[in-house]
Amino acid sequence: MESSTSPGKGSPEPSSDFAFAFNDVNFSDRLLRIEILPESPGSKPEPDDSLADWARNRKRRRDEHLFDLPGACSIFLPCEYCQVLTLLSCAELTEEYEEQILNCNMPDLEDGVTYENQEEAAAMIAESPVGVEIPINRSGHEAAHNDETSSSMDYSAVRVKTIHISSPILAAKSPFFYKLFSNGMRESEHRQVTLQIQASEEDALMDLLNFMYSNTLPRTTPTALLDVLMAADKYEVASCMRYCSRLLRNLPMTCESALLYLDLPSTVLMADTVQPLTDAAKQFLAARFKDLSKFQEEVLNLPLAGIETVLFSDDLQVASEDAVYDFALKWARTHYPKMEERREILSTRLLRFIRFPCMTCRKLKKVLTCSDIDPEIASKVVLDALFFKAEAPYRQRSLVAEDANASFRRFVERAYKYRPVKVVEFELPRQQCIVYLDLKREECVNLFPSGRVYSQAFHLGGQGFFLSGHCNMDQQSSFHCFGLFLGMQEKGSVSFTVDYEFASRVKPSEDFVSKYRGNYTFTGGKAVGYRNLFGVPWTAFIADDSPYFINGILHLRAELTIKK
Repeated sequence: MESSTSPGKGSPEPSSDFAFAFNDVNFSDRLLRIEILPESPGSKPEPDDSLADWARNRKRRRDEHLFDLPGACSIFLPCEYCQVLTLLSCAELTEEYEEQILNCNMPDLEDGVTYENQEEAAAMIAESPVGVEIPINRSGHEAAHNDETSSSMDYSAVRVKTIHISSPILAAKSPFFYKLFSNGMRESEHRQVTLQIQASEEDALMDLLNFMYSNTLPRTTPTALLDVLMAADKYEVASCMRYCSRLLRNLPMTCESALLYLDLPSTVLMADTVQPLTDAAKQFLAARFKDLSKFQEEVLNLPLAGIETVLFSDDLQVASEDAVYDFALKWARTHYPKMEERREILSTRLLRFIRFPCMTCRKLKKVLTCSDIDPEIASKVVLDALFFKAEAPYRQRSLVAEDANASFRRFVERAYKYRPVKVVEFELPRQQCIVYLDLKREECVNLFPSGRVYSQAFHLGGQGFFLSGHCNMDQQSSFHCFGLFLGMQEKGSVSFTVDYEFASRVKPSEDFVSKYRGNYTFTGGKAVGYRNLFGVPWTAFIADDSPYFINGILHLRAELTIKK
């Protein structure tokens, strides 16, 4: 079994507290030289900044780095994480790459000193007291404090901070420092190592170094924790990432904070230590916007990470999957008015959250002709949906069971307000359809004492119909019972007579058994059915030994025939 304190593994922090040794020459074997690059005014967040301010500052700093620094630096590290390490050897780089690194403020790394005039810079640091901040320019010379300093030097001046460190303590907490101190290169043998950071990272780095000694943080405001979390990811201190994630998770969650957690850099989001925090953020948003029809405008204004979280939820309360598809299109059209961008975001990000097999065939036809979706992708998702609908019931149940553990669910039904139905239609010798409606036991339980559940619409003779299950009182009002009704949607003034029959699977044979039949002349908005379909009280219908639930599912069938 791997030791919990094995070097460089980022394992859980040991119980020992080494705070007494932090920046103490008596307990240190190395000197950490931190070169702090200045940033534009106002780019460094204040300690009491709100989460919104923190997010804006981070986005501005990221955009500035992407604008100012050559894209070539991404060959080594993303611009947001540019850092100077004595870990690299100049001999390993080509001349072209050396030039690109220097243009990205990544100086010469030879001998652990990062400026051209290495001897002068090293001598100056050797003569200065430990921990003193020394402003120097790019050539290593002391910055002049007079009018001769050019305006360009305001942007090139660098502060230097030196700290005594213990390489075993840092290596035990961080694979980054473990490799830095044990890579076998000439640089790793030097007593002094160098890091280069932006001014906005200074406080977070100091807090991180402190944590690696003491297992605690001096500042626990949300913005401070986020800064340290970013630094801990950068320097691979898993224990600190776990600590920050836990503290953030214990703070009250808001829509603002949840969206911010989901918008952290991908390296942070992919870390196992941060997964509980992002899971909590997703759960909060999914629960907050559970009823899509109630919060439609708010959800429509969510950023991409937010809409993805909402569309992923199994508990999303919507009329049907058709409504989910329509809403995803509406969101994409709102946020991406350009057709090319909209097609891209739908194809790569949003369509994977749509459960096409749960959509109606009428809506699937519209998917095929939707100009917002690439035709090849539209054909694929529609064919997959139709193949699923054509599968035998046992095969469908198997696919649903497999899908429950998948990253992106395709077959699992949500908490639809209108339950999906399977329909078989006939035109000859007469217009007829057979409709299958399955209800879970928990759905039926939730109907008590006066609830209703509706099916999706299906069509016969050009008219829309639906089934509805009710928990109601029997005709003598002596007990609750389960009723099933057939209704016609309000559409025009056409009326015609329909013969109908209700049936249910019943144990032990598990075959469909007819429960009620009749005929009715329908007009728009009318419904007909039977208040007590099974002829038993609600308690007997819903009991654990009820013969009407097979593996927790109530299987209902309605057969409709237009009477000539």
